[in-house]
Amino acid sequence: MDQLNVDCGSRIADSSITNSESPKGAVGEARERQSAIRNLQSAIGYLLASAGLIWALHGVQPAKLLGQLTRINWWWMALALVCDVASYVCQGARWRLLLKPVGEVTTLQSTQAIYAGLFTNEILPMRLGELVRAYLMSRRTAARFAAVIPSMVVERLFDSVWLAAGIGLVAIFVPLPKNLLAAGDALGVIAGAAAGLFLWFAFRRPVPGKERRLPDWRLIRAVNGLFVKMSGSLREIVRARSFYLSFAYSLALLILQTLAFWLAMRGYGVGLSFWAGAAVYLIVHLGTAIPNAPANVGSYQFFTVIGLTMFEVDKTLATGFSLIVFALLTLPLLLIGFVAFSRSGMTLASIRRNIGSVRG
Repeated sequence: MDQLNVDCGSRIADSSITNSESPKGAVGEARERQSAIRNLQSAIGYLLASAGLIWALHGVQPAKLLGQLTRINWWWMALALVCDVASYVCQGARWRLLLKPVGEVTTLQSTQAIYAGLFTNEILPMRLGELVRAYLMSRRTAARFAAVIPSMVVERLFDSVWLAAGIGLVAIFVPLPKNLLAAGDALGVIAGAAAGLFLWFAFRRPVPGKERRLPDWRLIRAVNGLFVKMSGSLREIVRARSFYLSFAYSLALLILQTLAFWLAMRGYGVGLSFWAGAAVYLIVHLGTAIPNAPANVGSYQFFTVIGLTMFEVDKTLATGFSLIVFALLTLPLLLIGFVAFSRSGMTLASIRRNIGSVRG
């Protein structure tokens, strides 16, 4: 009997060891690592946001700042707000055109998904709103999650091309710092290379029966599998007539966003020309492109003050404007985004649970 108990005990121990080394245990460890990485990324984002906000507020004269608030021209601010909302409607119209190969949606539906994603970006770090809007649109069109992603990739490509062109155009009218010109050149090279790769990928004809042998690496196979899933959607997007019209919408989108920023400058009393305002907006746009704290708080103020002081604007005036324009363009986005998100019938928790299941 004692020997039987020993054998049973050893089997239970072996079973526990086997269970601890099971795939479920490995999945748990992978999730813990991913959670730790996300927490580290969030911590870095909040740290950079705090540093940017502290720098922007350092040396500001409170009395002078309060005096500036009483001289705001709210008519200019209202026009800025109209242009900002119009830019997101324009983005919704562009996305509707790019989604045509996936499914028919209205501009209102695509704009609603965009606002829901923007609302998520305002309250959560690391731009998780991009996944949210893709998921919402996959439900709207009854398409796979991976089939929606190519339209968003094309959006980013269009934005990069026009942003690089915008930097070159602004440089004709106002002197730009060497760092911004270098960033524009680098962005132009990257956008050109990405466009070439995109067109090759979209128009290439796969050879029937010929499969490339890939290395037995999980990451490479996962990336290749994602490209295979997206390749059909990419080809359909490029070959659609709406592709070129959506490219024109991207230019209108950038113009509206720049105009909204410059009109807010006029309303706050920052007397720079349109081209100087465009230069400052491009600096802010590039500086906040990297995912960081929710709503880009801290980094938005930092790059706005950097851009304005580059044109010899007083730092107190620059800091005051950075706070006002941030509130002006963020609060309506939060309100509209909240309504759009609530009308989707989903919660952040349910979307987070379901995104993994719809990627395939």
